[in-house]
Amino acid sequence: MCCVLILLAFFTPRIVLFVLWLFTSYLSRAYDAFLLPFLGFLFLPATTLAYAIAQNELGGVNGLGLVVVLIGLAIDVGLLGGGARQRRMA
Repeated sequence: MCCVLILLAFFTPRIVLFVLWLFTSYLSRAYDAFLLPFLGFLFLPATTLAYAIAQNELGGVNGLGLVVVLIGLAIDVGLLGGGARQRRMA
């Protein structure tokens, strides 16, 4: 089940965030309030998910946790950049 969620998170982080919010307390353990994960859901879903993984599984955003968050940020920036490139080419 965990591997399926990881593969799904790579392709559709918003769906994974919604499922985690709906059925588990995974996001509430990583975030104190509702506003930050909601904004992350809208603008940077992979980074939001990576931060939750770093907080829950890796003990915070230091060392390997920081690497995970930076990878999530790179995925989000790549998705945004790829969409802008497609709009320019059309």
